[in-house]
Parts: sequence; structure tokens; C-alpha cells
Amino acid sequence: MAPDPRLSEREVVAVNRASGRGRSLAAAMPRLVLEARRIAATVIHGLHGRRRAGSGENFWQYRRFVSGEPAQRVDWRRSARDEHLYVREQEWEAAHTVWIWPDRSPSMQFASHLADDSKLERTLVIAFALAEILVEGGERVGVPGLMRPSASRNLIDKMSQTIIHDPAERASLPPSFAPSPLAEVVLLSDLWTPIADIRSTIAQLSASGAKGHVVQIVDPAEESFPYSGRVEFVEPEGGETITAGRAETWRADYGKRIERHRAEIRAETDRLGWSFAIHRTDRPASELLLALHARMGAPSADSGIERWNAGRAGRLA
Repeated sequence: MAPDPRLSEREVVAVNRASGRGRSLAAAMPRLVLEARRIAATVIHGLHGRRRAGSGENFWQYRRFVSGEPAQRVDWRRSARDEHLYVREQEWEAAHTVWIWPDRSPSMQFASHLADDSKLERTLVIAFALAEILVEGGERVGVPGLMRPSASRNLIDKMSQTIIHDPAERASLPPSFAPSPLAEVVLLSDLWTPIADIRSTIAQLSASGAKGHVVQIVDPAEESFPYSGRVEFVEPEGGETITAGRAETWRADYGKRIERHRAEIRAETDRLGWSFAIHRTDRPASELLLALHARMGAPSADSGIERWNAGRAGRLA
């Protein structure tokens, strides 16, 4: 069905995106990766990771030899380059694993005239940028059912290519898997899913003791319901339609249902010790990344793992 000719050019673009006629994900991916790297660079500035010296197999850095240390710790090849003695330090191997799930279901294609990016584009930018930040801090990042945890420096290139070439139709929520007790899970989704499915997914992922963060990615139109007059709404994942004769009369009830749905999600995350945040696609992605990074950096009394200290970054909603 062709877009209504009365729509503005920007609204036509939004309709085309929502109906799947926008540019392909493969064509958009280079732009999303560049944007993710730009945002990650701004967030990384001033933050520090939890990389530190310790027992391990991977080289981390050279440092000056300190008087009193065993002489066998000296790296003579490096020390021969100048007049100082150096010790070769290995990277601490208790690398923290973070699983990131970017929702790529059909409903994520939606973008209203109130936002420049679709929910899917913003979700991928956040997922890529967060992965870049975490790897820079010495962490490992994986995508459930798609990519094993890795700390590779070109991780987001691998993520983007894996997503592009993934033939499976992905659901809103991640597949069932068992993260380790010290892992963290980040769910990026619009969460327009039955609450029973959300509860079941979070409960399963937290059963091993893993902590997590649930982020609802929404278009501003999904928040404000800026519709009036006769409007036909199309369900993107099932194709069902419903027509409102006077859409503005639905606004109050719509708002109440949204708040009730979110309250149920928040109750479940609170019960399990997870965090819950809401991100609108008309807001800067860096806002969410800073807040999410700060929450992920909260110290864990039972893990003994040194986490990031980024308290100035704000807190989740």
C-alpha cells in the first residue's frame, strides 16, 4: 500500500522504514558502525576500565623494574633498548563477560517523523558502542545465539558482519542460554512483548546468578501517541490492523497501559536485582551509554571483581 499523499516527505520516509521498504540493513551498517565508534570515543574519554596486572597469558604492558624484585622478572630484551630495566606484565585473566542482545525483530524497524533513526538503527549503534567501550576496558563481549564472547579490537566489525549475514528470523528476546554467574547481560529491545515472556526470559537468564540490564528502546511517538483523526495501526510482526475513528480519544488509555506494562517489567527486574531503563530515539545515545556504563560499574560484594567507577555518568531511570 502506497503512503498517504498528504504525508510530509519525512513522514513518508518513516512509513517506508516501518513497512520494510527503507534502505537495507546492509547498506546502513557502515554508517551505524562509524556512529557507534564516534559515540564510544566520547564516552571512553575520562573513563577507565578494570584491566590490571596479574597472572595470565596475554601481555599487557612494560613497567620499570623496582629495586627488591626478583631479577628473573626483568625482560632483558626490552631493557636492552635503553638504560632502564623493565618488567613484562601480563594481563589479569578474570575477564568480565558481557552478553549484549540487540532486538532485531520487525517492530524495531519503526521510526516516526519525531525521530531520525529507527529503533533498530539506534539499538545497533548502542550495542556496537557499548561493545567498543567494554573491549577497551578489557572485557569480553558476546551476542547470545550469534557470537561467542571475544575481546578482539575489531569486535564491532565482527558483530556487524555477523548480524548482516545472520539468516535466522530473530525474536524480540534472546534465546535461552546460561550465562556464567559473574557475567552480565544487556537486553536492548522495545519490549512490546507479553509480560509473561519477559518475566520468563529474565528469570532464566538470572538463574545462574548473572546480573543484567534491561533497556527499552522506544520511538517518541510510542511515548506520546501523537495521533488524531482516523488512523489505521498495523502490527508489524503479525500483520493485524486496527482502525481508530478518533485516535486522540485513545491517548489516555494508551498511556495507562504503557505505564502498567513498564511497572510490571520494573517489578521483575527489581525482584531479581537487575536494572531497567527507558531510552527514546530522539535522545542522544551517549546519555544511555554513560548511565548504563555507570550501573554496570557498580561494585559487587560477592564477586570480588574490580568494576568500573563511573559514578559521574548518572544513573538509570
